[in-house]
Amino acid sequence: MELSLQGKIALVSAASSGLGRASAAALAREGARVCILSRREAELQEVAREIGAALAVRCDLAKGADIDAVIGRVQAELGAVDILVNNCGGPPGGTFASITEAQWVESFEQVFLSTLRMTRAVLPGMRERKWGRVINIVSTSVEQPIPGLIISNAYRPALAGWAKTLAAEVAGDGVLVNCVSPGRIRTNRTATMDRAASEQSGKSIAQIEAERSATVPLQRYGTPEEFGAVVAFLASERASYMTGSVIRVDGGLVSSI
Repeated sequence: MELSLQGKIALVSAASSGLGRASAAALAREGARVCILSRREAELQEVAREIGAALAVRCDLAKGADIDAVIGRVQAELGAVDILVNNCGGPPGGTFASITEAQWVESFEQVFLSTLRMTRAVLPGMRERKWGRVINIVSTSVEQPIPGLIISNAYRPALAGWAKTLAAEVAGDGVLVNCVSPGRIRTNRTATMDRAASEQSGKSIAQIEAERSATVPLQRYGTPEEFGAVVAFLASERASYMTGSVIRVDGGLVSSI
């Protein structure tokens, strides 16, 4: 399927690994000129070489000044942003009793405000040009809370509600806003969560993975490449009648309809 992304300028945050990297790689393969962001400078530059990114910029998404500087540089070196993929590292796990107020505030900056700031920076240009894509990487916690991830269970659904509202506000200007909800995708974060479960339960990591795979109708973890392909599709003209949606890439894990 031809996705017609040649010449489009894409900006992908938290792209030095995991779902961000996979999304950036998929967009680059389809011909987009991709700028990738991360706080990890060395890894970021290596990923840029591997996937053929046009630009790689260190950025702390919790800092508004960093975001402003990035947008200025992208516009100067590549051009106006057509495709924005909002992504960030997952907030810390824990229970309500164990999470501190400082962690709530820091995670709000990281998960929620960074998405709003990035979108606010590029949206006026998209609306003026009558074309744009805002794609937010969220979590299955949008629809089904995940035990032990109370911060994610609070902020990710809020992002989905914001995105749905924004989608209606900008649809008339040709800007599409969607969320992509990953299930158990084989990333470093998933490995960290499996390792923590192994240490807590005394079971091997292989046992944990087998048990968790058994809860997925497809009986396995997904790959980052499978996830990235969905992001690239949503960025394309092939998804021109899709907005305000939460697309699950979870192997059928979430049971709600």
